[in-house]
Amino acid sequence: MRRPTIIDVANKAGVSKSTVSLVLQGGAQVKPETKKLVHAAMKEIGYVYNRSAANLRASGTALIGLVINDLNNPFFTEFATSLQMALGLRGYAVVVANTNEDAAIQDQVVAAMLEHGVSALIVSPAYGDVSETLTALARAQIPVMQVLRQVSDDTARFPFISPNYQEGGRVATRYLIESGARRIAFVGGLDGRQVTQERVSGYLEVMSEHGLSPLVLSGRSSRSFGHRAAAQLFRDHPGCDAALCFNDLVAFGMINACHEARKDIGTDFQIIGFDDIQEAAECWPTLSTVHCGVDAFGKQVADTVLEWLQNATVPPPSTRTPVRLIQRQTTKQGM
Repeated sequence: MRRPTIIDVANKAGVSKSTVSLVLQGGAQVKPETKKLVHAAMKEIGYVYNRSAANLRASGTALIGLVINDLNNPFFTEFATSLQMALGLRGYAVVVANTNEDAAIQDQVVAAMLEHGVSALIVSPAYGDVSETLTALARAQIPVMQVLRQVSDDTARFPFISPNYQEGGRVATRYLIESGARRIAFVGGLDGRQVTQERVSGYLEVMSEHGLSPLVLSGRSSRSFGHRAAAQLFRDHPGCDAALCFNDLVAFGMINACHEARKDIGTDFQIIGFDDIQEAAECWPTLSTVHCGVDAFGKQVADTVLEWLQNATVPPPSTRTPVRLIQRQTTKQGM
């Protein structure tokens, strides 16, 4: 499964590792027959010389790959920016690829990054058939981290780190109940997705604790879905007095629908988002939301992968970072 190395070439050709290095670098002092022997060994075992990676090593710069499932979502963009800046300050160049939630594209970009000799890979994976991606990553034998969402249970090989989504669902639901809300909906998030399940589970747990009936409207994590879901709630569930949204984008769509329906946001109808992207503090009214600390999270991921890369400190199989509720104008004040 592993990728052939320069040592494998040397063993196959019956020469030293330094001789193989000289051949790869075009050293004039190597005899022609020795060069032929080395090239024949390379071809036989499938070794490919990565010249761009060698140049990076020689210049003292290392590449780290970052594969993101959806850079159109500001949450992932803010994370990628934070991570890239943190790694850049430590002398590492970051190659960023967007898969647009397409597992086939993910296969392609991961293969391309490995061919270009990245020293480590950080992946916020797309859902779907990721078997080819995981096989390639396992064969590469470099540090690989799953971030924000998990598709492989092999966390010993591919450690996972994300905010504590379940706790975010809990604290937001508790806040709404303490503010007097009783008919609380959970809006957004596709069924069967790990992140959706975790955020919903915190909501369901607290609703059950208080003997309240849950109301879940599943759908895409977009403004348009939030807008449609709000209209559906107002039509079919007129007693609904609050919503916990899968993310801030869904919440923005619900805010727009409330404006159209002339709902008094924060009193007649409360809204809490999830993620606390920058726009949450800039929209009108400002959005109460679960703060995931994406800037600090990006820096923590950078520190973790560099400890692994530089000091062979393998991270724990699973890490959850703290979350907290940010109370703004879309919920009742002073709770």
